[in-house]
Order: sequence, then structure tokens, then C-alpha cells
Amino acid sequence: MKRIRLIIAYDGTGYCGWQIQNNAMTVEGELTKALHRLLNEETEVIGASRTDSGVHAMGNVAVFDTETKIPPEKIAIALNHHLPEDIRVQRSEQVADDFHPRYHESVKTYEYTVLNTKMEDPVRRRYTYHVFQALDICAMREAAGKFVGPHDFSAFCSAGSQVKSKERTIYEAEIEERDVSENDEGREIIIRVSGNGFLYNMVRIIAGTLIEVGQGRRSVASVEQALITGERSKAGPTAPARGLMLKGIRY
Repeated sequence: MKRIRLIIAYDGTGYCGWQIQNNAMTVEGELTKALHRLLNEETEVIGASRTDSGVHAMGNVAVFDTETKIPPEKIAIALNHHLPEDIRVQRSEQVADDFHPRYHESVKTYEYTVLNTKMEDPVRRRYTYHVFQALDICAMREAAGKFVGPHDFSAFCSAGSQVKSKERTIYEAEIEERDVSENDEGREIIIRVSGNGFLYNMVRIIAGTLIEVGQGRRSVASVEQALITGERSKAGPTAPARGLMLKGIRY
């Protein structure tokens, strides 16, 4: 028996998140079915990040145990033949038997992309959140800096989280601007957050809060107050799932 690690990319538009659910199509469910077809084994897939419905990934991580004789590095290519075209394994490799993608220390990086243009773009609609008002990038950057470090993120967590501790450490919170096509008047704004872990909807609430700061509807000081009080009502709204991408996980 050997443990195989997969690096997985997917367009989350058509899926009810990562985790297997009854009567719903999920990324983990499709991956499990594909592994069964390829290996003819009953396998349990353990994922690093249980992304929500509609959230995308370029570098989610999962492991499974197998007795297959297929070389570990060849499993990715073989498995992709059994997966739908909006899920692709980018890499496969053998890891230590005790490696666990959720419990081993790691740094996760998420990006939330805002399309800040006058008109919506049908090509980008699946992967960006459109905001037509001009956004104050300097204010957003100042507010983003308030998230860096260890904090209690109770105000930035949706109801339903089962975790006991809501303290997390954010290593990086950046705002990047990117030009769009010459036919558009505006830009893409990428909110990039790296940390040792994230609560339920935490990145989407951070994004929603920073967007309100950029719109002038919320002050930078209000972000500090939300962190101090831990009250969900003090933070901004949960931004739509389609703008969120799990970029990668570093162990």
C-alpha cells in the first residue's frame, strides 16, 4: 500500500463544492468515481481544502492509498482520462504514509478577483465578481494590512463553522491591479491572502469587506473594530463564490 498525493485544478462552477454530498455533484465525488474506474479499488480521498460551491482551484491537494502498480507520476495522466474536462490532476507523486493534507503544517493562498469595469464581461463572468463603481485601491491596501498577523477571525466567519478556535495567522494580504483588454474601461483587482488556515467563508468575507472599503462605504478603522469585537455584523458581506480561487498550498 502506498499513499499518493494529487495536485488538482478545477472550475467549480458546476459543482456543489469539494466534499461528497448525497444527490449532488462535487469535485471529491467525481475524483472518487474516476479513481474507482482507473484502479478498480475502493479508495478514500482526503482533501486539503473543502472549497465551497462555485469556488475554483488551481492547486488543491488530496491524497489516497492504493495498491496499484501504476507508477505514481503516471497516475495523473491516467486519471485525467476518467475525469470531466473541468477537473484536471496537475501532478501525482508518492508521499510518506503518514502525510495528511489537512493536518500537516501548510500555507494556503487564495485569490479573489474583482472585475472593476463599467460593463460586465461575459467571458470573465465565471471567475470574477463585477463591481462597476470605481474602487480606492490605496484604502483597500491599507485595510488589507490589518488582517496580517495572528487574529481571532470570528467576525469573518459564516454561521455554521464547527471549529473550536477561530484564531488564524495571515502571512500576506495584498491587493494587485491588472489591466484588462483594451476594449474595457477598467481593471481586474486581485485580493491575495495567504495564511495557515481559513474559516468557513473567511476569504469571501474579507473580500466583501475590502470591496466596501474601496467603495467608500466602510472605513479602514471598521476593519480593526471587526477584528477586535469578533462580531459578524461589524464585517462586510460575503462576496460571491465565483470570484474565489484556491491558488495553491505549500507544505
